[in-house]
Amino acid sequence: MKTHVLTLALALAATGALAQANDTLAKIKASGTATMGVRDSSGALSYTLGDGKYAGYHVEICQRVLADVQKQLALPKLEIKYLSVTSQNRIPLVQNGTVDIECGSTTNNLARQRDVAFAVTTYVEEVRIAVKASSGITSIAQLANKKVATTTGTTSVQLLRKHERGAGVNFEEVFGKDHAESFLLLESGRADAFVMDGQILAGNIAKAKSPADFKIVGEVLSVEPIAIMIRKDDPAFKKAVDDSIKAMMKSGEIAKLYDKWFVQPIPPSNTRVGLPATEATKAAWATPNDKPVEEYAKK
Repeated sequence: MKTHVLTLALALAATGALAQANDTLAKIKASGTATMGVRDSSGALSYTLGDGKYAGYHVEICQRVLADVQKQLALPKLEIKYLSVTSQNRIPLVQNGTVDIECGSTTNNLARQRDVAFAVTTYVEEVRIAVKASSGITSIAQLANKKVATTTGTTSVQLLRKHERGAGVNFEEVFGKDHAESFLLLESGRADAFVMDGQILAGNIAKAKSPADFKIVGEVLSVEPIAIMIRKDDPAFKKAVDDSIKAMMKSGEIAKLYDKWFVQPIPPSNTRVGLPATEATKAAWATPNDKPVEEYAKK
């Protein structure tokens, strides 16, 4: 009898743990903490200031979302823990519950939607090419027999190869473990180009020792919806996140945040990324949606 009771207790405990794993609001309420996945060098979306401090457009949006979650749960205090994630581990860390809300530079696509969920799109990105200004490179065709840097775990070079003007262009891929290392490959001459989201390129150029030495060139490889990532099959938390973001969109607050991080000087060096919001980004704010990149490709 005792064995049966123990087995039942263990089963109920496991079921409860599983339920909480898919109920982020319950997890946050029980612990009084929320873990935010952040990036060290994702341009003005999410980057480190050092000493465990992070800043950026998505970081601040997530901070405001979690403040709304705190109110919804009537918590007197909510501790936010910041965990640096990479392109390689961000999805597994959301899936296994280590990260509650990922606030980096993740493209919403159908493949990722099988594993995680996305909040409504807050930024629409254009994938471009950064080169040294003195390189003479202005198009994809000129990357033939060149070394092209990209960040491990991202899709940028795949997009380059799929682009109609990239067909038949043979180049060597070199990989950085994060965006800062990928840019360093370009900066140090170990790569001839760096293919990545335009704002990440612009952000790294703005922070370079000599920004005038670099430029963003070539065709737009892809238009991609960038969104905050959360666990799949957790409708209550997705609604809380979406409602908070939609309220910022409706009030115009999100446009102000965008201006703060992409147009105005930003810390720590008070340089400007200098990327006003595109029409595609403004359209995402006007009609909130969580469509994957494949829906954009149909247009």
